[in-house]
Amino acid sequence: MKCTFCGAEIPRGRGKMFVKISGQVLYFCGSKCQKNYQLKRDGKKVKWTKKHAEFKKK
Repeated sequence: MKCTFCGAEIPRGRGKMFVKISGQVLYFCGSKCQKNYQLKRDGKKVKWTKKHAEFKKK
């Protein structure tokens, strides 16, 4: 599994799973990613995420 916010690989048995009312399942590697997602931040614009590094390569 990969974290919905940062794109990091989540080891089996770790992390958090959040299910929206619409049925969409979100996976987070920790509370840091979950809180940033709830603050409506974009993972591509936050420098410490893997998504940011992948976005900057292009």
